[in-house]
Formats: sequence, C-alpha cells, structure tokens
Amino acid sequence: MNRTRARLSDGREIVYYDEAPGRVPVPDPRGLPPAAPVCETRRDPLTGEHVTITAHRNDRTFLPPPDQCPLCPGGPASEIPDPSYDVAVFENRFPSFDVRTPPVPPEIDGVERARGAGRCEVVCFTDEHSTSMARLPVSRVRTVVDAWADRTAELSAIPDVEQVYVFENRGVEIGVTLHHPHGQIYGYPFVTPRTGRMLETAAARPDLFAAVLKAERAGERVVLAGEHWTAYVPAAARWPIEVHLTPHRHVPDLTALDAAERDELAVLYRDLLRRCDALDDGPLPYVAGWHQAPVGAGRDLFRLHLELFSVRRAPGKVKYLAGSESGMGAWINDVPPESVAERLRAVTAG
Repeated sequence: MNRTRARLSDGREIVYYDEAPGRVPVPDPRGLPPAAPVCETRRDPLTGEHVTITAHRNDRTFLPPPDQCPLCPGGPASEIPDPSYDVAVFENRFPSFDVRTPPVPPEIDGVERARGAGRCEVVCFTDEHSTSMARLPVSRVRTVVDAWADRTAELSAIPDVEQVYVFENRGVEIGVTLHHPHGQIYGYPFVTPRTGRMLETAAARPDLFAAVLKAERAGERVVLAGEHWTAYVPAAARWPIEVHLTPHRHVPDLTALDAAERDELAVLYRDLLRRCDALDDGPLPYVAGWHQAPVGAGRDLFRLHLELFSVRRAPGKVKYLAGSESGMGAWINDVPPESVAERLRAVTAG
C-alpha cells in the first residue's frame, strides 16, 4: 500500500491509498473558502450520554445525480481532484466533530457543554460509481482494510479523540446521502454509549468477548469461519438481519491485526457482504461498523469486532424503530437469529 497526502482548497486533508506507487496529486481547483465547522456536544443530565449539535450538516449534499457525484474522481463537484484513485480518504466537508470548531461556554441551562472536537473522514473504496464493496476484488478490499487501520492509528493520536469508529452506511433505507461506494470514520471526543455499556460488562467478566465467541462458535448461528475470524448471527440479535465478525485473537483495534488476519478478513468480509446481497432480490441496505477499543481506559478489556445489521425484515418491508426501541431502548426482533444464520449459510455468494 502506498500513501500520498495532499490538501483540498479549503485546507482539509486528503490521503490516497494506492496499490502501486507514483501518484502526484492534482491540485484542487475549486477555490473553496476555509473550512469553518461549528460542532458542540451536550451531556444529557438524565442519562449521562452525549448529544452532538451540528447545524451546518443540514446543508450537506443529498443524493445528487451521477454526473454531480462528489466522490467520483476529477469532476467539477468532486472532493477528489485526481482523475482516478484506488482508495481515497478525506476530511468530511460537513463533519460532526472537528478540531477546528470554536470553543463554547461550559454549560447551557445547567447542562454540560463542550466543543465537538474530533475528526470525521470519508473513505472512498473505489473510483467506480456503480459498484459496491461486495463487488470489489479481494486485493482492493485488502487495501481498504489497510487504509482503515492507518486512519484508526492517525485519528487515535489526535489529543481530543477518545474512540475511533469505522463504518459504512449502504442503501436509501439506511439513510445514505451518496450512492458512490464509501464509508466513514468518526473520531469521537467521548466514549460512545454502546461501548461504555460493553466495557461495564467486560469489567465484571474479563473473559467476556472470548466466552461469547466460544459459545457462538459451538452453536448453530455461525455463518462463516476461517483460521483467524468467525462470522455469526448473535443469539440476542436486535435487528432483523445482524451479523458479527470477530477475530479469534484478542486485539483492541484494526491497527493491531497482523498480515495474515488482514488477508483473511478481506476474503471473509467480501464473502459475507455477497451473502447478504444474495438474501433477497436487491442489494441489502446495511450499516457495517467496526467496534474498536477506546484510546484510553478499558482498552485491554475490549475486543475489536464488526457489527453488520440491516433494517430490512422482509422483501419490501423495513423495520422502523418505533415506540419500544426509540422511546425506551427495549428491542423487539420479529426474525429468529437462527433462521437468519441458516439463510446466510445457504445462499450462494456469487
């Protein structure tokens, strides 16, 4: 993997990850004004959870036609000036967190308040507009894995960042605003609520992640298994389709994976995505997110793992987060996890 850094016209960083050396970046011709994000967090006094306020994100690009796609290379609306690329990563123009955001007063009406310092990046998997991660060659998926790991290391080194989340949203049912194959990386200035709850459980049972993996590998919900990784539908799945992909070795994040683990991950992850797409008549809408250990406390307790889930509960039907889930955080799943695992094993990942 060959890494090349450049700057966009408003000062944001762009990084190219190429499978061959020799890139000379093309300057960004747009003449954008300097980036001036305004992000803040407020802490819910009832739950202790952080809520991020980012009014500028209302102006972000929404489902443009293909000829105006900002992720296709070299076009007049493109965030990527070069005429082609393998994998490109750039700072989000409409970030939820940014170290350049100005200070805010420490409280508002008794509620704790802080500037939303951190970093948000967009990861473009390919310069081809009409494809998907599942259709890329294994070599390109491997390059994406290396880019994920490299960005995780860089964002983890930012003083304000406490946790790094690598994820992909795919499909209009999920709420994507761009169709081009891409994902995102968030460097949060706090530890997220879901990670916090897992850390609390792991603190009471240090072998938690190993025990869960051992139990799932012995059960009926395994979808794929290799020498270094296992994909399974969790016994307590919340979503109609939900799969976890977990390394057999206890590692905190993507940066800690060795070459053999990354090689197998590229193969199994693509296989899993293809199986998901083969379940119904059309591509599966999904969120695929890499849960990584916090930068600081609890790092030794947490094991890296992928959680992939979909809101599609049947062809043409979507699970909406209604009263119980949205209002109370009490999940109700109408689809037995065992049947989902059986279906994913049975389909052909063509």
